[in-house]
Amino acid sequence: MMVYIEGFVAAVPAANKEVYRKHAAEAAPLFKEFGAIRMVETWGDEVPDGKVTDFKGAVKAKPDEMVVFSWIEYADKATRDAANAKIMSDPRMSEKAAEMPFDGMRMIFGGFAPIVDDKVSGRMGYTDGFIVPVPTRNKEAYRELAAKMAQVFKDHGATRVVEAWGDDVPDGKVTDYKSAVKATSDEAVVYSWVEWPSKEARSEGWKKMMEDPRMQMNMETMPFDGKRMIYGSFVPILDV
Repeated sequence: MMVYIEGFVAAVPAANKEVYRKHAAEAAPLFKEFGAIRMVETWGDEVPDGKVTDFKGAVKAKPDEMVVFSWIEYADKATRDAANAKIMSDPRMSEKAAEMPFDGMRMIFGGFAPIVDDKVSGRMGYTDGFIVPVPTRNKEAYRELAAKMAQVFKDHGATRVVEAWGDDVPDGKVTDYKSAVKATSDEAVVYSWVEWPSKEARSEGWKKMMEDPRMQMNMETMPFDGKRMIYGSFVPILDV
């Protein structure tokens, strides 16, 4: 059964890494109480600069800040909506919000409905994260391509591939998902990640994928603009 995703990207001062991890770990039991199935926080490891878009620009990261890619999984949208209502009214969450070790005004967030969730057994030790602008008319074409790519990822060592279609993606005052990928009015935002057992498995997997004939595709016929896709690789610092 596919879950519902609340996806986040934030800029956190590198010096606050452990403070951030502890802050998230202390909040995790509250999210579980509100109905969360899984909460994951991953710390930027290889987050490249892009020519058009990138993760750093998405959250206006400063030179001394690192990008965090994180998500919460719920059984369905209704559970997520109920959880958010409780989060806004629970005094314990208000206390946590007052202690945030990062600039919450630059955090981007939204709700996403998976269109691909392909997995095998195995614990995550490393992840690739992506944000993609896709024309709404190309949703099915994108889903078909993503499903094919998920099989390639799994064949070369990945343990899970998730592609989640923007369902509740709000406009922000400072940052948001749409501006992160320069989405046009007829495009949706896709929040995606690939789980690997380790960084070594990911490196070896990508090497084999680049030699896989199934990866030989014409970029001109892709159902999205790859130049505006943002990506990076991350190390989990919390997975509960």
